[in-house]
Amino acid sequence: MARLVFLGTPEAAVPPLRSLVGDGHDVALVVTRPDKRRGRGSGLVPSPVKVAAAELGLPVSDSLEDVTGKGAELGVVVAYGRVIPVSVLEVLPMVNLHFSLLPRWRGAAPVERAILEGDAETGVCLMAVEAGLDTGGIYAQVGTVIDDEESADDLRARLVALGCGLLTTYLVEGIAGLPQPRDQVGMPSYAEKIRSGEFELDWEQPALQLRRVIRLGRAWTMFRGRRLRILRATAGTPGAEGIDRLEPGTLGETEVAAGDGHRLHLVTVQPEGKRPMAARDWWHGVQPAPGERLGT
Repeated sequence: MARLVFLGTPEAAVPPLRSLVGDGHDVALVVTRPDKRRGRGSGLVPSPVKVAAAELGLPVSDSLEDVTGKGAELGVVVAYGRVIPVSVLEVLPMVNLHFSLLPRWRGAAPVERAILEGDAETGVCLMAVEAGLDTGGIYAQVGTVIDDEESADDLRARLVALGCGLLTTYLVEGIAGLPQPRDQVGMPSYAEKIRSGEFELDWEQPALQLRRVIRLGRAWTMFRGRRLRILRATAGTPGAEGIDRLEPGTLGETEVAAGDGHRLHLVTVQPEGKRPMAARDWWHGVQPAPGERLGT
């Protein structure tokens, strides 16, 4: 087993940290992003990784410079959220769990971009950390098929589990047990962070693309001047052709017309200021007028 430093921030990085500790590795330090203020006037909230590290009795820092002098032989990075500077990598080599099949979807939001682009497959890479953005050589990878109905959270959870398996398999002997990394092959693509505006549903878009946005988990639209979150939707009935075709966004019970003439069947929604509810219950409560539309 190895003496390690772990760098990570969100919930997705917690299972890998627990896996390393459970496998018997000596985690000398956990580095995470600083506490963030949540909501107007609220206090500082620690990252999920910081909370988990405290539960495990591990020392925590929000400074990258603290990785030096810990006697660690390797750093393990999982969704840390910051580029590791060369000055740190010269002191401590690092590996990264990245949730895509590199070089496709380098960057901050590989899971979300894979869903939005309709990728049939994704995976996890255990890779060397370099100064470039996810450009390092690959020690090992595992792929998986993306289900058409799978949410981003569900897919990410599966990828995290696969990533934990890679750590368990390849870090038994620390850095000495890693195979020779191979170069990334293929045309790179970049997974930019999802902008807030990308979660707004544009009902002029095809139904398939709208479903992909909804699978990200934060999709919303407007109804009677207030936000309505669409938490889950499935394929609805095919739309009519010609003069009977509904305007995009038109409500018909729990179905909504999309820009390509197809319809979405709303399953779960969340009106502004309320809890999530079945779309049918919401529809019965608001009683939309004939021809009334979402997004207006």
